Amino acid sequence: MHYKFKESGVFFTSDTHFNHANIIRFCSRPFKNVEHMNESLITNWNRVVGPEDIVFHLGDFCLGGSAEWTRILERLNGKIYLISGNHDMKNLRQNYTEYFEAVLPQLHIEVGNQKIYLNHYPFLCYGGAYKDTWQLFGHVHTSRHNTGKDAPRLKMLFSTQYDVGVDNNDFTPVSFAQVKAIIEKQIEQSRKGEQ
Repeated sequence: MHYKFKESGVFFTSDTHFNHANIIRFCSRPFKNVEHMNESLITNWNRVVGPEDIVFHLGDFCLGGSAEWTRILERLNGKIYLISGNHDMKNLRQNYTEYFEAVLPQLHIEVGNQKIYLNHYPFLCYGGAYKDTWQLFGHVHTSRHNTGKDAPRLKMLFSTQYDVGVDNNDFTPVSFAQVKAIIEKQIEQSRKGEQ
């Protein structure tokens, strides 16, 4: 399946972990409790995403059953495509997948003329054309506090890869234009490092 989108009105996010109280401690999130986190994430999301915008959520959306998922999904703007993450696998139930445009393990898309590979996990090999294809991911909870077991491996990422997770992006979905600016800067810094 191949999806093509215009450059405006496309957003990316990951690892919201709605209803996951322990993630606040695990990732040093600046919230006093799970209700504060949920409300902040929903407010931030709806501040930037309009009802007709497209959102690619790259996994680890929510903990709990269909009641918890539905309560969150009913409040979020946009048409949401879920790329399932490790936490979603055990929590996805059929009766609320209808809230998503699609639920997929991975996805190749084009936004404008940019090819993008979407997966919950960062890959060291994807698509074979690293210069021409970006890879957006989540899972690793990149942040200035990132001291987890994945931190040393993140140094091996290509300049065309970016963690769109909320911990890395002020707990807010990022637009295609924002991602483009970030990746272009990473590519430029990589070129300078090669000289």
